[in-house]
Amino acid sequence: MHQTKSMKRTNQIIIALDTSDIRFAKKIVHLLKDSVRMFKVGSELFTAHGPKAVRMVRDAGAEVFLDLKYHDIPNTVARAAQQAVRLGVFMFNVHAAGGLQMMQEACMAAAEEARKLKIDPPKLIAVTVLTSLNQEEVTQQVGISKSLKDAVLHYAELAQKAGLDGVVASAMEVEKIRSKLGSKFLIVTPGIRPSWAERGDQERVMTPQEALKLGANYLVIGRPITEAEDPKEAVRSILNLNGDSPHGGQV
Repeated sequence: MHQTKSMKRTNQIIIALDTSDIRFAKKIVHLLKDSVRMFKVGSELFTAHGPKAVRMVRDAGAEVFLDLKYHDIPNTVARAAQQAVRLGVFMFNVHAAGGLQMMQEACMAAAEEARKLKIDPPKLIAVTVLTSLNQEEVTQQVGISKSLKDAVLHYAELAQKAGLDGVVASAMEVEKIRSKLGSKFLIVTPGIRPSWAERGDQERVMTPQEALKLGANYLVIGRPITEAEDPKEAVRSILNLNGDSPHGGQV
């Protein structure tokens, strides 16, 4: 397939395969693998199909972000981290709310398993505060007294202290994390919505261009692409910052 300059394979967009239908997921992967390097396998797809879903993406020549948000006692999470390494994923995550020891043991277990297998260890990142939550919910339901941005930064600092490569955080917290934790700390940003896309169940959202400008390394985008009438065109419009959206406006 001939690709325009804007359709060169990008490392910045991660397509979220948020479905239980592996045939649909496979269709999306094969449709977009020439323009997008990485796909997210999350709880729904992995619960339905397990490691088969990871192998499907890797067999297509793409990378996997395993988004299972491990959050358990340190020993259990460390063993899960070993299994993630064995699956050959590019990146996986734990939940920062599991604490410093949990994250440290996951990091050490992943590194040791990678050494045994003689492969590069996957990137290990921590979830901070889900992008579906707003300040009121964080305070009144989750019980965190800090402001939402301060809570995210606290979790990010804890993840860096534990030796992790980065965090998952909404674009609204990216600038603060980047300024405090430096340029090498990875920031993976969900809740990305092009200006032409619906917000859905996300609370803290931002456009791709805004998130990248603030310092995000990876943008996780699902429904605006996977549910688009033409997913290839949706990716093209996001990658081409000056291009027209699928609905005739600007991205």
